[in-house]
Amino acid sequence: MAQPQHGSGTSRRAFLRNVGLTGGAGAMFATMGALGLAPTAAYAAEKEAPFQAPRRSDFTLQGRSGRPAEVVVIGAGIAGLTCAYELGKAGYDCTVLEARDRVGGRNLTVRGGDSLTDINGVEQTARFSKGQYMNAGPARLAQWMVTLDYCRELGVPIEVFTNSNASALIYNPGRGMTAPVRYRTAKADVYGYVSELLSKATNAGALDGELTADDKERLLTFLKSYGSLGADYTYAGTEHRGFTVDPGASGTPGDELGGVPSLSEVFASNVGRYFSFEFGYDQAMLMFQPVGGMDRIPEAFARAIGQERIRTGAAVTDINNTGDGVRVSYTQHGRTRVVRADYCVATLAPHLLARTPHNLGSEVQTALLAVKPSYASKIGLEYRSRWWEKDFRIFGGITETDMDLDHIWYPSYGHLGDRGLIIGYYNTGAHSEVYSALTPAERLERAVAQGVMIHGDKYRTELAASFSHQWKLVPHLEGAWHSMPGGPDAPAYAPLNKPQGNVYFAGDYLSYLDAWQHGAISSARKVVSELHQRVLAS
Repeated sequence: MAQPQHGSGTSRRAFLRNVGLTGGAGAMFATMGALGLAPTAAYAAEKEAPFQAPRRSDFTLQGRSGRPAEVVVIGAGIAGLTCAYELGKAGYDCTVLEARDRVGGRNLTVRGGDSLTDINGVEQTARFSKGQYMNAGPARLAQWMVTLDYCRELGVPIEVFTNSNASALIYNPGRGMTAPVRYRTAKADVYGYVSELLSKATNAGALDGELTADDKERLLTFLKSYGSLGADYTYAGTEHRGFTVDPGASGTPGDELGGVPSLSEVFASNVGRYFSFEFGYDQAMLMFQPVGGMDRIPEAFARAIGQERIRTGAAVTDINNTGDGVRVSYTQHGRTRVVRADYCVATLAPHLLARTPHNLGSEVQTALLAVKPSYASKIGLEYRSRWWEKDFRIFGGITETDMDLDHIWYPSYGHLGDRGLIIGYYNTGAHSEVYSALTPAERLERAVAQGVMIHGDKYRTELAASFSHQWKLVPHLEGAWHSMPGGPDAPAYAPLNKPQGNVYFAGDYLSYLDAWQHGAISSARKVVSELHQRVLAS
C-alpha cells in the first residue's frame, strides 16, 4: 500500500537546499538522484537557434550578382576572427584590424622566445624549452562548446585537458590545515560525514515532515553507499581516502590511509568548498585542449581567412558612421590610415572601445562604460623534471589553496617526459591585483615560496624558467573578462545588442559565457546572421 505523502514540493526544496549548504553541489545533486529528482541531460541547457552560416548561394537565389558587402572587423580576437571567417565564406570582403602584433586576443599561448611588454614598459622574454608552453588565457574546452566544432572544421587536433584529478591536492593554511590532502581524501571525509549526519537525522525522524517513508528508505540506502558508512550509519574512513602503501601482489593488500580527522576538523578546513567546481556545466569532465597550445585555434582561423586580410599592429583611433557606410581610422607603423566599408563589427573590449573616439552616440558610450573589466593572472613554471608525476603521482589536474596562488595547474600534455610546465598560480580579483603590483621577479619569488609549502623543495630547486602574465597590464586588452550586472540582456547594455547605424558589436561579454571562446563565437555568429540578413534585404 502506498505511503501517505507527508512532504510537499516546497519542503523537499528546502531539504535539498540545506543539503547543498552542508555538503556542496555534489552532495545535493547526488541526493536528488537518490530521490529520483535529478534532471536529465535533456534539461541540461537551453539550445540557441541553430546557426545557419551565410553562403554565396544566398545571393544567387535572390538573383543578385557582385560582391555582397565590405566589412571592417575591429579586433582579431576569437569574436573578430569568427566574424571574418564566416562572412568570408559567403564572399564578403573583410578587413580585420588588430592593434597587437598577433591574432587571438586573450587566446594567448606563450612559448620560448616570446617577448611581451606590459603597459608599464616592463618587458619579459620567455625562456621555455622547445615543446613547453603556457596558455596564458583560455586553456580548456568543454565538450559541448561550439569551439570544438571549429576545431573540427579548421583541422585543429585536440587532446584531453584534465580539469579534475583525485590525486591533486587541497591546502588551506588559512583554515588551520598543517599539510595538503588529496582531493580523494577530502571528498571521502566530507561526503562521509555529510552522509552520516543525514542518516542520523533521517533515522531520528527529523525529516519525517520532508520525506515519505519510501523516500527515507531510498535516501538511507544511497547515503550508506555514497558516504561509505558502516552498519550503524557512521563514518570511520575507507579505502576511498587512499593508501599509504598501494595494493600489489599477493601478500601486499595495501595499507589504507589512517588518521581520519573528526567531523569538526573536516568542516573547519573548508575543503568541501572546492567540490562544486567540477559539477559546473562549463567545467565538468571531459574537457579538451588543442594539441600544442590554445593559439592553434586563432592561427587556424587566420589561415582560413587569409593573412592578407588581417592587419596587425593596427590600432584603431576613430570609428564613424557615414552616410553610406563606415570610416575607421587607425595607426600602423607610425602612419595614420583609413578603411572605408559598408559595415563595421567592433569586437574590442568594451572598456577600450569606450576610450576610442566615435560618433555612435551617448547611449552607446554609457553602455560601454557600464561594462567593467575583471582581472586574472597566471605564471608558467618550467621544471627540469616532472617531479609531480614521479613523487606525487599527479598527472594533470588542479591543486586548490586559500593562499593567493588560488590554483596550481599540472600539465595535461607531455606525460612521462623529461621536462614539464606548471601553472604556478591562476588567480583572479584581489589576488590578481596583488601580483600585478609586483615585478616579475617578485611574483616568481612569492609564487614559489607558497608552492614549496605544498610540494617541498623541488618546487624551487628543479625550476628552470618562468613567465608571469597579468591581464590587467596587457596593452590593448587590459583585462581578462567583464563584470556586467544583470547579464548581457540587461537594459543597460541594450544599445550594444543591436546595430548602431552600420556598426555592430560582438564579443564574449555579449553572451552568457563571458571569458569563454564559446561565448565570443556565439556572439559573433549572432552578428553575422543579423548583418547577412540585412544585406540580403537591402
